[in-house]
Amino acid sequence: MYLSVISVKPLDGCKLLIKFENEEERIFDVSPYFNIGKFAELKDISMFNTVTVKFDTIEWANHLDIDPEVLYEKSIKVETQHITNQSR
Repeated sequence: MYLSVISVKPLDGCKLLIKFENEEERIFDVSPYFNIGKFAELKDISMFNTVTVKFDTIEWANHLDIDPEVLYEKSIKVETQHITNQSR
């Protein structure tokens, strides 16, 4: 069983911030795919930024998508950092 994507946000460096149905946020680097067929079109930042959630995964305006299993397995979990305020 796989986790569905519930939100996606394009980031600098051809990365995506993806939130899955379990509320986990992960970073996926799209750049390794740029040498595969139509994925080269995503080098154009305006095309890259068209990414949106479609059904249970992501899709760009040029109809490219990536399976949610791949997105999850090949991404890095975002670790929440706690910042404490210290008064002096």
